[in-house]
Amino acid sequence: QVKQATNQIVMNCADIDIITASYAPEGDEEVHATGFNYQNEDEKVTLSFPSTLQKGTGTLKIDFVGELNDKMKGFYRSKYTTPTGDTRYAAVTQFEATDARRAFPCWDEPAIKATFDISLVVPKDRVALSNMNVIDRKPYPDDENLVEVKFARTPVMSTYLVAFVVGEYDFVETRSLDGVLVRVYTPVGKAEQGKFALEVAAKTLPFYKDYFNVPYPLPKIDLIAIADFAAGAMENWGLVTYRETALLIDPKNSCSSSRQWVALVVGHELAHQWFGNLVTMEWWTHLWLNEGFASWIEYLCVDHCFPEYDIWTQFVSADYTRAQELDALDNSHPIEVSVGHPAEVDEIFDAISYSKGASVIRMLHDYIGDEDFRKGMNLYLTKFQQRNAATGN
Repeated sequence: QVKQATNQIVMNCADIDIITASYAPEGDEEVHATGFNYQNEDEKVTLSFPSTLQKGTGTLKIDFVGELNDKMKGFYRSKYTTPTGDTRYAAVTQFEATDARRAFPCWDEPAIKATFDISLVVPKDRVALSNMNVIDRKPYPDDENLVEVKFARTPVMSTYLVAFVVGEYDFVETRSLDGVLVRVYTPVGKAEQGKFALEVAAKTLPFYKDYFNVPYPLPKIDLIAIADFAAGAMENWGLVTYRETALLIDPKNSCSSSRQWVALVVGHELAHQWFGNLVTMEWWTHLWLNEGFASWIEYLCVDHCFPEYDIWTQFVSADYTRAQELDALDNSHPIEVSVGHPAEVDEIFDAISYSKGASVIRMLHDYIGDEDFRKGMNLYLTKFQQRNAATGN
């Protein structure tokens, strides 16, 4: 939507070469861009048009070339070893905080939400996943070894939550009590190691639905183990990516602490499906709303699903004490931190945002009581669903 007449369009873009771009006002002729000015430091590109684009709606089309990089951010390749010892690569995305712009030109800010219609052309023997369920899979006309996979349209969502994965995977599946299809994707030959995470996810979804009194809004959720992954996990809506150690449990050899860790991480990422994905922080300044809340409620969830873990005892040592120790240092910061340039965003993904944020939420919950806290969460999620919120809300 063009909100005021202009002959330029500015959007986020990094490590991408634009070939052609055009804008077609609704009911009018297409106008082709005549220049692309890249501002690499700001990770932006300016599209210049020969005539003024008038106020109104239209369609922006961009043909571009990007790279499948080795940086473990944006759209990257993840190296893995097959059961026969061969080295192969999966194509994986990691867009939080500001790396969707490395996969496609976009307005890469959490408050600028959109729906996404995703199609992937992939080798026919590979698994292709995205945020939504597959609605069509057909041979690609130009190559018999390829197929085109089309996914359902997403809800309104932020760019950093978009995801797609292409690779070789096995999976185990079930349905939650409320009918959501749950799958855990594992490296080939390790499906058995995904069963515990599957159990956790199938218990967690109904718990959050009941606790928030807000249903999970998608028809499916996939949890997938990624061989090369920089974070512990990432809450992409409907396609949650994990480091292998945060998702896979060997039934014969994994210890109880590993099971508890997987349960907490799964509980954390699935909490984000509501608190972060359905309602998203307005800007990265309010990151603690996402991470502090998820870091608290993961314990509430695991305590409900696995009371034998006595998990709140671990909260004191793993989060509360840790937060106090770090907050006593001279280089500590408030849980809400002003963020300007994209390069500053990654610096606040730390224990203050997570553990101190969780401790503050826990204190608030215990002060006002569980019943009123749940009413407040329902009001918050209902009022701001598919929108953005700030700390003041």
